[in-house]
Amino acid sequence: MSRTARSMTSLPRSGRAAVGATVATGVLGALASAPERVHRVFRRRFPTVAVTGMTGVGKTQLADRLARRSSGSAAAEVGSAVMERRTRRSRRLHGFRFLVVPGDNAATRLGALDEVFHDEPVDGVIHVVANGYATPRRAAGTTGAASATREEQLAAELEDWTITAHRIASMAVRRSAPVWLVIAVTKADLFADELDDVIRYYSPGSGSPFGDKVDELRALAGGARLSVDVLPVSSQPEGGSSLTAKRAGAMVDALATRLAQLSGHV
Repeated sequence: MSRTARSMTSLPRSGRAAVGATVATGVLGALASAPERVHRVFRRRFPTVAVTGMTGVGKTQLADRLARRSSGSAAAEVGSAVMERRTRRSRRLHGFRFLVVPGDNAATRLGALDEVFHDEPVDGVIHVVANGYATPRRAAGTTGAASATREEQLAAELEDWTITAHRIASMAVRRSAPVWLVIAVTKADLFADELDDVIRYYSPGSGSPFGDKVDELRALAGGARLSVDVLPVSSQPEGGSSLTAKRAGAMVDALATRLAQLSGHV
């Protein structure tokens, strides 16, 4: 008979019952906390990332490139009215879960914004912009070709960012850990010779309309609680651009590397 067993038998019946209850409580507590620990480990290895931006900037295409999957032509033409989900996995059992928020100002978009910034706050944000070159799209339910000037698209992009920035700030002030934001300037093949100026336009401290909005976000969230990167990307380079497919691929790889750094994977 083990020492523990002999000690138990030497106790009065009420004492043995109390010890048994204590052991059972400890076992049940360990079992109850196990799923939470597993969830935390999974969350560290596969953090969630919201992919936001106005319609037509190429959010789904970028998420597809990051997840190493091909994009459907239909999605590129009409976009998606529901939240798209993508997963990137690496050989080291790390990766990301991308939640692509719809760009149309519809109820589904507002619901998706609530989900990623309030209901189940994400670990990071990729906000996609296009330097005014977003693909023009008609409102849901209407047909025919859409048209918009670059100035109109830049204004719509700024309005969209204002809405998203307020959600990010609200999430950041509630979090105990800092939140990271990457502003991905997509369609870089359309302005490959102006990349430095375009990146500066979207950067904090630039004095541009967009840069001023980023400064406002940092002030609302607290500069130490929000890191901001601005990176150029090109998901599908068009013919005639000085941006080669190899360089475009390197841009996407650089974005993936930065996400891994921000998430503590490297």
